[in-house]
Amino acid sequence: MDTAGIGRRIAYWRERRGLTQEDFGRQMGQTRRWVQDLEGGKRQQDPRLSVLVRATEILRIRMEDMWSDAAVTNKQTGGPTSPPAEAADVIRVLYVRPEVGLVPPLSDLSRRLVFCCEAFQACHYGALGRDLAALLPLAQAAADASSPGAGEAHVLLSRTLQLTASFLHKYGSATAIQAAVVADRALAAAERSGDPVAIGAAARRVAKSLTRQAHPDAARAFAVGTAHRLAPDLERRGPVGLSTLGMLYLNAALAASGGGRTPTSVCQAAEHVAEAGEAAARLGSDMNADYTSFGPTNVGLHEVDVAVRFEDGWDALRAAETLSAEAVDGLSRERRARHLVTMARAQLLTRRKADAAVSLVKAAHLAPEEIVGRAASVALVGDVLGATARPDQGLRDLARRCGLPA
Repeated sequence: MDTAGIGRRIAYWRERRGLTQEDFGRQMGQTRRWVQDLEGGKRQQDPRLSVLVRATEILRIRMEDMWSDAAVTNKQTGGPTSPPAEAADVIRVLYVRPEVGLVPPLSDLSRRLVFCCEAFQACHYGALGRDLAALLPLAQAAADASSPGAGEAHVLLSRTLQLTASFLHKYGSATAIQAAVVADRALAAAERSGDPVAIGAAARRVAKSLTRQAHPDAARAFAVGTAHRLAPDLERRGPVGLSTLGMLYLNAALAASGGGRTPTSVCQAAEHVAEAGEAAARLGSDMNADYTSFGPTNVGLHEVDVAVRFEDGWDALRAAETLSAEAVDGLSRERRARHLVTMARAQLLTRRKADAAVSLVKAAHLAPEEIVGRAASVALVGDVLGATARPDQGLRDLARRCGLPA
């Protein structure tokens, strides 16, 4: 049994979970110096099993991760290096301008885009990838052929690229670069159109890409700056404008929570959630204007998201208790599935492992492609499985579907 590297592995997983040595020591019932000695290999050569069991619970890892560097090595690679087939099909058409022949009318392309947006919100990602790969060159050709000053074609292209960026963001590091490029292209098309709703919606994708690239401060500043610049125009556009404005503030809140927990970041995130709440209050109810699912309920879901990103599971669960189950059920399947995944993270943070398993199984039943097809969700399934001493049949079946040993 390899015990020499246990301290090093504990340090690795502690840092991945965003815990300081003091935080970890407090949860272990020990001092910071004790943690320093443990991680530095200065304590007993073979730590007591009870110590390791408690450490695995706090770090949310499997016991076998203590004995081997294999899991650490796999995590450090950043996930899969190649995207799934449906995403690869879309990426292939991003960098070519194929001959598309006669460009269909914008009304036809708009109907195809509506189908793609609905497929996204229903988590039918395989079908979405095929349809986006066909729509993208047509939308680009329509924008290229449009007369100067005709903004409608550029709006359609921007919205198609926005959806593409959101789709590619689903697959994490395997498609992160392409998602960032597409988000920038979506913003450029929106700026050419002059439409404030298209500009604000595209800016959300750029902010998300910046957050994913570990630039949370830049992402927050960009989202807030865009919101302030566009606010007068967006407020005049009614529900779709208010929804766009509110989502910009929610993106700013997520960005603020993406760089670690500090007093400043907590205040910033709370401020932006409150700003989104003001837009939701003016909206008056939950809507799905421009496929945003924006409204008071989505603002509440983001309170849960932000708390989890700050590794504060108890605050996340308290925020979730204020949500109306009926209101959540009225949102899109994609948004509900993501909320269940967030709840699973919160439940795992608070060591409610059985509840976390239930949330993941529910999410997989509601939207299989949101769980089985995404590296981040599969990793969470693995975390819950590894933290559960006696996983039930539902969790084991889900793990097998995700390609995990169960």
